[in-house]
Amino acid sequence: MTGLIVCLGVLAAAGVFGAVRKVRDGRLKVRGRDDAVRLTAEELGEPLGERATLVQFSTSFCQPCRATRRTLAEVAGMVDGVAHVEVDAESRLELVRRLEVLRTPTVLVLDASGRVVRRAAGQPRKADVIAALGEAV
Repeated sequence: MTGLIVCLGVLAAAGVFGAVRKVRDGRLKVRGRDDAVRLTAEELGEPLGERATLVQFSTSFCQPCRATRRTLAEVAGMVDGVAHVEVDAESRLELVRRLEVLRTPTVLVLDASGRVVRRAAGQPRKADVIAALGEAV
């Protein structure tokens, strides 16, 4: 009987964890103003956009990274002055550690000066990316 109770408790905890993660996955969150991080074109290996930059950290084995790449490229193509930069997390570990990227895809929205204004872990929705660009532009 005790084993059954433990099993049900573990299943309930896993269900709650899954529900919370599903709700939070891909949401573009506002970064704190006091710990504003700035990225340069040299750090990213590509030029920043004139108005904003969408930075995506990906790995070769990441399935959601492909869909995120398409979404960000489409949004960058819709808005003038917005660039999409994809960074291979496996080859840029120093940058991954500095920015505390824990999973892929991780998306950063930078303003024209390279300051991180929004951040999402997981695959963001197209509408959320467009809304986040409103703050950066």
